This record gives sequence, structure tokens and C-alpha cells, in this order.
Amino acid sequence: KAIGTDAFQEADIVGITMPITKHNFLVTRAEDIPRTIAEAFHLASTGRPGPVLVDITKDALQARTTFVRPTAAHLRGYRPKTRPHPRQIREAARLITSSERPVLYVGGGVLKAGATAELRDLAELTGVPVVTTLMALGAFPGSHPQHMGMPGMHGDVSAVAALQKADLIVALGARFDDRVTGRLDSFAPHAKVVHADIDPAEISKNRYADVPIVGDAREVIAALAAAVREEGGPGDHAAWWRDLNRWRDTYPRGYDLPADGTLSPQLVIERIGRLAPEGTLFASGVGQHQMWAAQFLPHDEPGTWFNSGGAGTMGYAVPAAMGARAGRPDRTVWAIDGDGCFQMTNQELVTCALNDLPIKVAVINNGALGMVRQWQNLFYGARFSNTVLHDGATNAATGSTRGVGSAANRGTRVPDFVLLAEAMGCVGLRCESPDELDAVIDKANSVTDRPVVVDFIVHEDAMVWPMVPAGTSNDDIMAARGVRPDFGDATDD
Repeated sequence: KAIGTDAFQEADIVGITMPITKHNFLVTRAEDIPRTIAEAFHLASTGRPGPVLVDITKDALQARTTFVRPTAAHLRGYRPKTRPHPRQIREAARLITSSERPVLYVGGGVLKAGATAELRDLAELTGVPVVTTLMALGAFPGSHPQHMGMPGMHGDVSAVAALQKADLIVALGARFDDRVTGRLDSFAPHAKVVHADIDPAEISKNRYADVPIVGDAREVIAALAAAVREEGGPGDHAAWWRDLNRWRDTYPRGYDLPADGTLSPQLVIERIGRLAPEGTLFASGVGQHQMWAAQFLPHDEPGTWFNSGGAGTMGYAVPAAMGARAGRPDRTVWAIDGDGCFQMTNQELVTCALNDLPIKVAVINNGALGMVRQWQNLFYGARFSNTVLHDGATNAATGSTRGVGSAANRGTRVPDFVLLAEAMGCVGLRCESPDELDAVIDKANSVTDRPVVVDFIVHEDAMVWPMVPAGTSNDDIMAARGVRPDFGDATDD
């Protein structure tokens, strides 16, 4: 009765969330609650998965009713199409077998569809290179010889080159977002596009699809593999692989260690991945540490990488790791976070400590909002504004005086994450030297009864490479230390 009267704390949450949910409901009667909840779960988990909000009024929550278990949800007008059209599948298979420079561009929809086995079968059948987006890491084994890496703004040079020089892109559960394409009008200029997605609104939204396929990724990929076999199997891609391997060998993934002997953030993340127990789950926040985690953690198993993707949600890592541990209590869970992100949601460690969720948090502490600082360094003449997270003085927390006025370890890092962790019932550790790195990570892995926070004090001015500057073409990608790669002409021997 109070709805619309501006009563205490009233907010039109249904209206507010409408643009960012798949659907939402307002429930005003107690007897409608079971049916609505069943419908909400059906909507959230079918078709293109997405969040559904259910707003239940206070009087409905306080009323008495008789619970009736709902039958299967039947929503008028909601009929997700999962089976692809056979004609489109045949046309896509014909293009795959006849193209000279094809690429499988794999997005998070493949993971959501549980289609990783089907993807590997299709890739190995065709011999086509595979690139996996940030949201698809683990959908195809990162160590597989056909995996070219992650495309996009901070992707692998070889993955970016593969898309730019392709004559056919087979997009599976991906949406051609701006982080992958760079300047859209210069993206993959010579490629035809097969675009498969369960959401018809995504197809041809950003890039025109020569062959649009609406359907569930698992059914689409299985059908494509069968159709390729009917077409007589894969084409000859030997010349294409010579180009791909040249780019991969010439511009490998890597990083430089700081000249002053301080801790490299890339090394920290790489060693966490190497020393983590088998089956470890990884979550990351947003920023430089996110890109380094995408680049240097192992991504061979599906469902082991949790990330907010295009939402760019700072503070995502700790609550995501908490949920991952609750869902998989048999697995070790590491949250890779930055000192900026960590300060947005670290209070959830209290929830972890009180509810027996012993996650591990690596705080990649460079004393700055690193990704913004990188942009200020590269594009704004090193005019640093509101990105510093230290006081500019000696590091009193560790007793370290090195780095005052230098590029590394400058100033006292605030807050002291070790003391903060201990105050929240966690184990707090700190690492400042490469010499102690493995021992500290091993100690964190050995703690199983409480959450662990490791404060890794790393070099302040480390940068994420490669990089495609915002608003530019993927052809303008800068490799390590800003070097511009020379792709040459595809299919040159």
C-alpha cells in the first residue's frame, strides 16, 4: 500500500534494475512467491543466462499462505532457440573447409553451454587456430598447440594477428565487444564471419554476420563438426600455420624483471599459478592484475577462472572467490586482487572467516591504481592524478627505506593489509623480495583452516603488454615495451 508514496527508504528497484537484468518481478501476494521464484530461476538459467530480480513487498513476506510447489515454468513469449538451422550449419561448414585462414573465436557462451569437449573435437578435426576471450579462458586448453591465446586490448600478439589476417572468423558464443575488436571498422578487414549465439540480438550487432546461427553453443559446435566431416574434412592450412607460428615465436608472452631487484607482479602471479594445487580456482578483480592473471595463470581446465569481463567490476575478486569456495569446498581458491580493488570488498573476508571459507587472496600491491596510472604514463605525459595509494614516505610497515623517491616501493602502503587481514580473523603475510616469493606462496597454500591474505609489494611502474590503445586499430598493437609488431602479409613463406 505504501508503494509510490515515497515511504521510508522507498526506491523503485524494479525500475532501477530493468536495464541491467534479464527480467524482474514485483510480487505483492504471498501465494505468488513460489511460482515467481521458479520462473525467475528458469529465466536466469536458460537461453542466454542472466540476472533476474524478484522484489517482494513487505506485506507479502509477512502474510500467511499455503505453499504449493510449482510445476515446470511456462512463460508466454519466452522460447529460447537451442537447435541451429541445418542450412546455416551446412553453409558454415562449407566456409570452414574452403577457407585458407580460418580462426575459431571463442567466447564465454561456450563455457556457459558446457561445450568444451565439443569445441576441442571441432578444433582438432579442422586444425583451425583457436583464440579465447577473457571470459572463455579454459574453454580450450591454454597449453594446446592450436591455442593462439587471448585476443584484444591486452591479448597475445599472435591472437590479435590471427584475427586481423583471417579470411574467416567462426565466432562461437562471443559478441565482438570493443575490447576484442579495437576500432571496429578496421577489425579483421578480409574476414567473412560465421556468428553463432543463443541470443539473436547479439548477431550482427557489432559485426555483420555472413552466416548467422542462432542456437545453443553445444548443439551448434557438435553440428558443425558433423557437417565438416560430411564436407570431406579440413582444408589445407599449412601456409596459415607457418604465419601463425612465426608470429607466436617472434612475439611470445613475457615480461622484464625490474632492474632494481624488486618484485615483479607478473612473476608473482606466474608463481602462484605454478605452485597452486591441482584444480585450483582463480578469481580476479579488474585492472593490471586482471590482465596479468589472464596472461600468466594456467587456463587448461574449464570452470576454474572467474572474472567480471566487460562489466569491469572492481572489487569482484574476493566475493567471487568466496562463492567459488562455497560451491567447490574441495578446491583451493585464490583471488588475484589489486590494492585498489581489494579495498572495495575486503570486508567480506569477515564472512569467509566466520563461515569456514578459507580462500587465499593475493594483493598485487603497487601502491597505485595501476591501470589508470599506466594510461596516465603512456598517454597523459605522466601527469598522475588521483592514482596514488601511498603517502610518499618510508615504508614504516616493513621498515624498508629503499624506493623513497624512486619508481618502486615508494611510500608507506595504506592500509597495512597484513594487520587488516589479522583483524578480520585471517592469516596475514607479506612478500617484498623475489628470494622469499615461493616460500610465502607455499605457506599460504599450507593454511587450510582460515582465509589468507598475502600483501605482495611490487614495482609501481610495471606495465601490461601487449596493448592496443583505446580507439585505435588492432593493427596498432604494441608488444613488449611498446614495440610495434610487423605482421607482414599473411601466407608469406
